[in-house]
Amino acid sequence: MMEYIDTHCHMVSRSTDDYEQMALSGCRAVTEPAFWAGFDRKSAAAFDDYFHHITTFEPTRAAEYGIQHYSWLCLNPKEGEDPVLTREVLDIIPNYLDCESVLGIGEIGLNRVTRAELDGFVSHVDLAMEYDQMILIHTPHLEDKFKGTKHITETLMTDSRVKRERVLIDHNEEHTLGMVLDAGFWAGITLYPKSKTSLARAVDMIERFGTDRICINSACDWGPSVPIAVPHLVMLMRKRGHSEETIRKLVYENPCSFLGQSPRFRLS
Repeated sequence: MMEYIDTHCHMVSRSTDDYEQMALSGCRAVTEPAFWAGFDRKSAAAFDDYFHHITTFEPTRAAEYGIQHYSWLCLNPKEGEDPVLTREVLDIIPNYLDCESVLGIGEIGLNRVTRAELDGFVSHVDLAMEYDQMILIHTPHLEDKFKGTKHITETLMTDSRVKRERVLIDHNEEHTLGMVLDAGFWAGITLYPKSKTSLARAVDMIERFGTDRICINSACDWGPSVPIAVPHLVMLMRKRGHSEETIRKLVYENPCSFLGQSPRFRLS
């Protein structure tokens, strides 16, 4: 067993058995970005209830298994086509930014790379800068990934307010990881059975790009996903001859370095 931190989990859709399994596998902490719940929410009040859930109930539930739970707040880009709703949700978010478990704004970004999504993305970045928040970013799935990641990195690089070391751009694949790292951001690799990255591909990327500024996560949610995907990666890296020091840096020390930029992230 090796201690690890999962930087991207949607625990509102997981059972308490998953928390127990994660704890037994070495999980010390999780961070939960606001995400699409599987349906488009109709009002800002629904987001208000959701933010209340992930900042109050979920940390309490995780603590029962010795796991520290942190969250990120936003309107996910998959629901970003309604500018009125986006504005209403953005107005709610500051009410929660003083919660002791909130690390920043996320997971913002792009889904289908539309004009409305781009406008909402910029508005979320503006909010993060106004309140000096860290940022966690969602990149599009499949064929839109390179285009969307390019838009995201270029938008952030032209904003002089953004400190790149305080931004994690997630869900990278072979054709985007170098782009994100070369631009000076932190990069996430997501272990997800269908729309993201397999264990073998993730290790291939680590062997190609190294471990600096890379965090590994499961993005476990209501879809086909594995809440202990990170320990599975640890096992595969051992089989492929990687040292314990290299593995620990990737799954524990790197998340601590990135998340530790927030004064709220403190492992007990």
